[in-house]
Amino acid sequence: MEQTTITHIKFYLVTGLISTAILGTLSHFFYEWSGYSRGIALFSPVNESTWEHMKLVFFPVLLWSFFMPRAIRNAYPSLYPALITGNLAGTFLIPVLFYVYSGILGKNITFVDISIFFISIVVVFYIAWKGKSSHRIYRQRKLISWLTILLTLAFFWFTFLPPGIGLFQEP
Repeated sequence: MEQTTITHIKFYLVTGLISTAILGTLSHFFYEWSGYSRGIALFSPVNESTWEHMKLVFFPVLLWSFFMPRAIRNAYPSLYPALITGNLAGTFLIPVLFYVYSGILGKNITFVDISIFFISIVVVFYIAWKGKSSHRIYRQRKLISWLTILLTLAFFWFTFLPPGIGLFQEP
């Protein structure tokens, strides 16, 4: 049973990594493809700002988390909060890596920007894998959930009312 569950977790996480990378890549274009739908704007980037690009990781991973099989959740109750923790970390890794490298180089490079997206996705699922048995993450699941809700609301709010600071402006 233990090995089968580990195999299922690996399959779920690898499939999730691939699926969210594809969905995140495609979601870069959803807003334009939708005819600039305000509903789609909540979940997909509406411009080239770093803040909007954080949605490329956050919402596809959040969506994927809803598909976690009940058998896996029951066998490893820490996996879901670990995945959500990974989602928060991967989402915030985007601006950290972007501003560090572009600050050092004095410019941004499209290939590096795209690589940051994929690195962030890998970090999400690595944290989920490493945290699957963490009692500490499990104990913090309510805090993790509230942080996820707050970030979701922040994405919704700042999509239409972005502050006039660099994170929310196009580079």
